[in-house]
Order: sequence, then C-alpha cells, then structure tokens
Amino acid sequence: MGFDLFDYMNEKAREKESPLALRLRPETLDEVVGQKHILGPDKLLSRAIRADQLSSLIFFGPPGTGKTTLAQVIAGATRAEFRQINATTSGKKDMEEVVQEAKQNRAAYGKKTILFIDEIHRFNKAQQDYLLPFVEDGTVILIGATTENPFFEVNRALLSRSNIFELKPLGKEDILTLIHRAVEDEKKGMGMYHAVIDDDAADFLAEVAGGDARRAISAVELGVLTTERSADGLIHLTLEVAEECIQRRAIRYDKDGDNHYDVISAFIKSMRGSDPDAALYYLARMITAGEDPKFIARRIMICAAEDVGLADPRALQVAVAASETLERVGMPEGRIPLALAATYVATAPKSNAAYMGLERAMAAVEKTDIKTVPPHLQDANYQGHSELGRGIGYKYAHDYPGHYVKQQYLPDELEGSRFLEVGDNGYEQEIKKYMEFLTQLV
Repeated sequence: MGFDLFDYMNEKAREKESPLALRLRPETLDEVVGQKHILGPDKLLSRAIRADQLSSLIFFGPPGTGKTTLAQVIAGATRAEFRQINATTSGKKDMEEVVQEAKQNRAAYGKKTILFIDEIHRFNKAQQDYLLPFVEDGTVILIGATTENPFFEVNRALLSRSNIFELKPLGKEDILTLIHRAVEDEKKGMGMYHAVIDDDAADFLAEVAGGDARRAISAVELGVLTTERSADGLIHLTLEVAEECIQRRAIRYDKDGDNHYDVISAFIKSMRGSDPDAALYYLARMITAGEDPKFIARRIMICAAEDVGLADPRALQVAVAASETLERVGMPEGRIPLALAATYVATAPKSNAAYMGLERAMAAVEKTDIKTVPPHLQDANYQGHSELGRGIGYKYAHDYPGHYVKQQYLPDELEGSRFLEVGDNGYEQEIKKYMEFLTQLV
C-alpha cells in the first residue's frame, strides 16, 4: 500500500484533537506510572514484555488503572502482530477474522498474533469458548482486560491458560506525577499553554480521583482550556478551578492531622450511640475526602466487637463480611458494604460486657500472682503427666445432663471471681437465661 498524505494528515489531526488522557498514554514500559507490584524491573510481566516472550494474560482492575494502556505498551514493544477489539461492540465474526489472519501470519511468516480484548467479561460463554482452541494451540496470544473479577466472569479454561494480573488503583503520588506531566509536558500534555497548578489544587485532584488517572487528567485539561490567562501571562489552576472542573467541593480533611481523628472519632461515637444517620454522614465524609476504606472497615469491626458485642454477635460477622467484600470488589462499590456494616452496627443493641470482662480479667492478671493452672485442668496427654496428677479428676462436660457439670476452672487464688457481667440488651438476655439454666442442673 502506498503512502497516503491525506491519511497521514488525518491521523495527525486526530492525535492533536484527542482527549488529553489519551495523548498522555505511555508508549514504553519506562513511561508507565504505578503498578510496581507487577511492573517492577524484576517482576515476571515486565521481564516478559521486555523480552517479547508473552503468554496469554488477563488484566483486571477498576477503571483508570491502565489496563488498555498496558496493552498498548505491549503493542509497541512486541514484534508480533497486535489486534484489538472491544467486547461491547464486537462479536464472534470479529474474532473469526482475527483468527484467520493470525493463521495466515503464522503459516506464511512464522509471526505471532496478540489479540487484545477490552472488557472481555462482556463476551458470553460461547464467545469465550470459541477462542479456547486458538489460545491453546498458540494461534493467538490473548490479552483480556476486565473491570470484573475474572474468576467469576471469564471461562475457567481460558483462565487456566493465562497469567492473571491485578491492576490496582493508582496511589496519590502516582496521580500527582501524571497531573504534573499533564500540565507541563509540551509534546503530549498542556505545556504549550503555559499553565501552572497550585499544590493544594494538585493534591485535591489526586485525592478525589479515587485512583482513576483519567479523571484527574480530564479535570486538568478542562481547567487549562477554560481558565482565563492571568496578568503574568500564565494560566493558574487554583483549588477553586480544580473544584469547578471536577465538580467536587474540597472537604477539609487532613488525613495526617487532627481533623482525621475528629471525624473517625465522631463516626465511632455515632455508631456506639445508635445514630445511623450521623454514622452514614461521617462515613460519606471520609469516603468523599479519600480516607483509606480499609481503615474505615477496621474501625467498624472494632466497634462491632467492643460496643455491640454480646448484644448481637452477628454484628461482628457483618463487619468482617463487609471488610472482605471491600477487599474483593474495591472502590467505589466497596462503599456499599461499608454503609451496610455501619448502619447494622449503629442500629444493633449495645453491650460492652465482653470487652469490660476482659479488662477486669487483665487487671486480675496484673494484680494476682497465679502459681499454676488447677491440676485437673492441666494437660494429661504427655508421657508422665498422669503420674504427676495432671488432668486427674477432670469432668468431661458432655458426659453430664445438659452437657454441663460444675467444677473449678479458675485458679485457686481467683476462685469465685466474676469478670463477665451481662445486661439485658439483645442477645445478652439469651446468655443470662442459659447461665441461669446451668445453675438448675447442679
């Protein structure tokens, strides 16, 4: 095919007019920001890319983490043919065309073909099954990208033939790097506009982007293109400009300062005080300000154990399940199980009996010099222990009516001590009934 000046000019025009986030996409592995857990110099994926020795891959992670970008870096680094389709707009016919072309390239030139399928989870089982034999025999090297957990959404046979890499939301420092690159890069960024961005504006955009680089870069582009040039000849991207461009108000919340502790304290006290509305407000405030959601999940679990406790032991199960769900689905969806757990804890009956019982027991440990465990409770399994009287006289509870028998469990020095004092809230009533029932068996 001959050189076409018009096609060349059209391509250059598209590059110039394309969104900033697209223009800033890295062309080499060294330009990629973030994902060091899979792209560090000694990591399998970066070694395979540099050596052009790729096997089939599945990338999964939230939007804006660089799945498509990484695929395009691979396209620039490989000697293989690279073909890209999107599962939302393509079907089996498109895959058939790529496979046929791949067979021809392999037979005629011994050349591999990489097939990148964006949003591969959109393909149904039959469409994914079609690819399997061609992935298996090496006709194509598959690179699939998905925002969903591939273990639920991708054919197990394809998964077993692929290396799976999770791309994580970019950290604040990574996004700050990209923001400054967007403002200052004269070749691919907005450098020719002579803009400057204030530190607080950059910090704000990096925080509210939520790990999504595209969101921060798009806000920078909008800010540069819509802000009047100042008397000094520069376009100043201030905090006010950043707020307007991303349509989010900067919330006063210093994650390393007093405000961080004040808000989390208010959140915990609202749950403890059974005010679900206040709990949801402070939860929303922390999420909006970019607080680490794992930190929030930990505080909910602690509150469930400490403040709900025996009044509703299921509260801790709900809190733990919310934390595990957050780990699996990530943000922003992870905010939903956090809200569920926070409202459950806030509306559950309250008891700190277990926590206070532990405090009393720890005080007793500190104050009392306990020599040993009562002999009948000691371990009699090791050789010679029974001859020493250890474990002799122990009554096995399951041999008695009601699976209970009265015997001494506390050391002699603390016999008769009471550490647990349950009230009448929620499940505590069931505990009291059971303990009273045991006294009737004696």
